[in-house]
Amino acid sequence: MTSAAVLAVTAPAAFAEWQPRKPVEFIIMAGTGGGADQIARLLQGLIEKKDLSPRPFIPINKPGGSGAEALRYLQDKAGDNHVVMMTLNSFYTTPIIQEDLGVDVTEFTPIGLMAMDTFLLWVNSDRDDINDLDSYVEAVKSAGLDWKVGGTGSGQEDSVLTAMMEAAFEYDVTYIPFPGGGTVAKNLVGNQIDSTVNNPAEQMEFWRAGNSKPLVQFTAERMPAFPDVPTAKELGVDIEYYMQRSVNGPPNMDPEAVEFYTNLFQELFDSEEWQGFCESDGLTCDTMMKGEELAQFHATQKVAHEKLIAQVGAASITGE
Repeated sequence: MTSAAVLAVTAPAAFAEWQPRKPVEFIIMAGTGGGADQIARLLQGLIEKKDLSPRPFIPINKPGGSGAEALRYLQDKAGDNHVVMMTLNSFYTTPIIQEDLGVDVTEFTPIGLMAMDTFLLWVNSDRDDINDLDSYVEAVKSAGLDWKVGGTGSGQEDSVLTAMMEAAFEYDVTYIPFPGGGTVAKNLVGNQIDSTVNNPAEQMEFWRAGNSKPLVQFTAERMPAFPDVPTAKELGVDIEYYMQRSVNGPPNMDPEAVEFYTNLFQELFDSEEWQGFCESDGLTCDTMMKGEELAQFHATQKVAHEKLIAQVGAASITGE
């Protein structure tokens, strides 16, 4: 067979592979400036830089109702091959708490788990009286409900972790919601709030500038980015909590579209740029879970968060 004949045989198959025919909506179920927003926009930039898609990915923030707006939007886009979403743990908690939302996340199309994000307890660097977990707990108990913890909304991950800390240390705080993690970070350094459990990426700019300081990390082991910050478990406190950063599509996407997006995000995951971001900003990015394995992960996490919410109480998370 001649080379021309080979080209004639193989070219139609290549052109038959699915690709986006219009811009892809890249939904972010959180506000601007937070971890999910930073990650989605980093990935969107890499897609453009590496020319991985014939059509652009358009980041769209839908933070309303602790991600309920985004979840309902994705549910209603069933069968649409031009919508994907960057998620966080409110992917699980919001449908559990808002039972009338009518969303079952196990019906969504799993594409790829990009990272497991982490949490640290942060205070303003001006707080000379607080330099470790013990002095933090002492200050919170002394202030009582005057102590203001900033977060991204009831049902969001930081409100869950705040409730876990209230239960563990037997204190109560006033939880102040903001539109996104970036806004939370700014309010901490501006002293409008007293503490937060921001993700590392949300505080990095201020931490490097010396405006905020981490007291404890809620991970199994110390992260390379924070080698001098102890874990809660090191200090005898049984709190370990992570946030999944996965990309998912609406229900009933075509298999060819799922394959395209899975391959695209795998290439991003393996890139030097993404792995470098994970290392510098304290994310765990060992392997990209996908397909049925990611679907099972979501099902397991959904059950785990149902148990967690039952343990700490939905009211302690929502403030109702």
